[in-house]
Amino acid sequence: MSEDALFPRELVAPADDSPSGPREIAPGAVHVPGWLTLEQQQWIVARFEEWSQGPVPLRAATLPGGRRMSVRTVCLGWHWQPYRYTREATDVNGLPVLDFPDWMVRLGRKALEAASSGADPSLSGLSAKYTPDAALVNFYSDGAAMGMHQDKDELSDAPVVSLSIGDECVFRFGNTLTRTKPYTDVHLRSGDLFVFGGPSRFAYHGIPKVLPGTAPDGCGLSGGRINITMRVTGLS
Repeated sequence: MSEDALFPRELVAPADDSPSGPREIAPGAVHVPGWLTLEQQQWIVARFEEWSQGPVPLRAATLPGGRRMSVRTVCLGWHWQPYRYTREATDVNGLPVLDFPDWMVRLGRKALEAASSGADPSLSGLSAKYTPDAALVNFYSDGAAMGMHQDKDELSDAPVVSLSIGDECVFRFGNTLTRTKPYTDVHLRSGDLFVFGGPSRFAYHGIPKVLPGTAPDGCGLSGGRINITMRVTGLS
């Protein structure tokens, strides 16, 4: 099926047929279970396999202290390396990353609209103008994790849109002041949407655990987890 059929050009509100509808985790942070269909997930997984081949391939970023991340990442629109964005992957092969796809902009807008349907005032009214220009597409294999961190390398404070495909994970969503408590552990399953903006835009968050063998049949992945996070960099 074409991308226009899976992700229509017109901005329409998706039907609220997810298992429990939008659920506010904190002000500005909303979880929408089961938002992507299995067909959409399969199609995105096929795109991920293409993106992973390059021109900048899937890789584990190296942190300033020399430690390599357990998560492997491929970027769209802008290349992220700790802790900045560049057009060329100067830490990999020096090549420019793939363009940010139009269908993902449409998907990001629909995602923000779905999250704001829960009447969160900090997200309402933002979807029509939401124009993400970078995506970090992370792959979690068995044993991969992500420490508590803030997404603060962007100049914009527009919301972050996160999509999960494959194995279930424990997503730890915290506060804006510290990596420690208080935080809420949310189980993100294949097809789930999570949006954080407004007062939660710079909340610490991480993935302490992925649950192997939990990917549903038909999602396109037999194992591991894909996480797409769309951002507005504010860069030009």
